[in-house]
Amino acid sequence: MQITRSGSETQIGPSDWFTGTVYIDPVAAPSDGSRLAAALVHFAPGARTAWHTHPHGQTIFVTEGVGLCQREGGHVEVIRPGDRVFFEPGESHWHGATADRLMTHLAMHQCDAEGNAVAWGRQVSDAEYGAANGA
Repeated sequence: MQITRSGSETQIGPSDWFTGTVYIDPVAAPSDGSRLAAALVHFAPGARTAWHTHPHGQTIFVTEGVGLCQREGGHVEVIRPGDRVFFEPGESHWHGATADRLMTHLAMHQCDAEGNAVAWGRQVSDAEYGAANGA
């Protein structure tokens, strides 16, 4: 058993990966014998990820607020506390808060053999996001 005491500082989500204000609290990092990475991600109203994929897929579990998610070519979905979303390996997608509500989720994914957990793409445009808020 290993207990890691809280001490990791909250990180600000990089502008290459996110639009708007996003805070990230690390939960689990890959280590010997485990490829699991997890983080609690806090999105301010209007904040969202860029389009991205994960080599082994990604599960997000909404803990607070109201959010949106979309896979490329799919419909925008509204997500709320208790909702769990799985994005397939290699599936291009984005997720974030609605325009008027914050959203927090636990993001979980596995790194590939080279240690890659995510491949970032282009930002979700304001037009794409604006259309999403009509969902």
